Amino acid sequence: MSDAIHHPFSTPPAAGEAVEVAPHILWLRLPLPMALDHVNVFALDDGDGWTIVDTGLMTGKTKAIWAALITGPLAGKPIRRLIVTHHHPDHIGLAGWFQGQGVELITTRTAWLLARMLVLDEQHLPTPEGLLYYQRAGLPPAELAAKATERPFNFADIVFPLPQGFTRMDEGSILHAGRRRWLVRIGHGHAPDHATLWSLDDPLILGGDQLLPGISANIGVYPTEPEADPLGEWLDSTRRFEAFAQDDHLILPGHKLPFTGLPFRLVQMAENHTSALDRLLGHLKSGKTALQCFPALFKREIGAADQGLALVEAVAHLNYLLKRDLVSRSLTAEGAWLWQAL
Repeated sequence: MSDAIHHPFSTPPAAGEAVEVAPHILWLRLPLPMALDHVNVFALDDGDGWTIVDTGLMTGKTKAIWAALITGPLAGKPIRRLIVTHHHPDHIGLAGWFQGQGVELITTRTAWLLARMLVLDEQHLPTPEGLLYYQRAGLPPAELAAKATERPFNFADIVFPLPQGFTRMDEGSILHAGRRRWLVRIGHGHAPDHATLWSLDDPLILGGDQLLPGISANIGVYPTEPEADPLGEWLDSTRRFEAFAQDDHLILPGHKLPFTGLPFRLVQMAENHTSALDRLLGHLKSGKTALQCFPALFKREIGAADQGLALVEAVAHLNYLLKRDLVSRSLTAEGAWLWQAL
């Protein structure tokens, strides 16, 4: 049933250009320095100015592209408001930069609090909690010792400082932008309090990373909340959205191409994870560390550059099974969790 998903726009906009995906809505694309090499952002025409959705990372290249967009496709009209779907750097990276130019920031309370806390919390070496997380995941002692001397990733590296003050949106909020009314529906799992915006005037959805075609949003457990169950939250959100999804909804996602076929895609997204959980349970007939679970979960070789994202996703699947009493865990002599099916 792969033909249940359709992409009305087969060619994404080039840097500094735009594609009109609906009246008064422009699709823009910004580069990312990783395998997933782009983030989609959208500009909603309010007549006397623009509301934009998400920002890209804080880089000189991204700022230069925004300058070209403002003088080009945005026709020099001012950006007055910024809606941020969630707190991840590729979506909120330049929010503070825009705020410094007088743009109103609209986001969820959790997204703002997390982003502002993280951008202020610069760490020059890994925290004890971070190192314990990697130890519990089964990182070999030599690699753990090397990691203890490395500067970790910091939000401040790619997220502009966020000033005080934002406008809160929440479940059920109605925003007016692009000559439309948008109903906010909140999802969880990929990021806490991730906002999706559903047009009340035509079949359009601004999906952020909660609603993506073809790829799965990363579902991860981090040292900040090592016992979390984001996969359970993701599956709950996905199933809740099924009640509202229509075949003719055009989803404007945070990555990849706009698509229709949301009812099918929601089922597919859930099945992708339930299939992974089944494979993982079979893999855990003998005890494994989180790092040893990669072959069961991923259909490709995980290299050093991808290990971090793969690890947080593996722990998310393991925590899901643990909280439903499907696996047990015990500590090895090296301080790693050994997970085993019951």
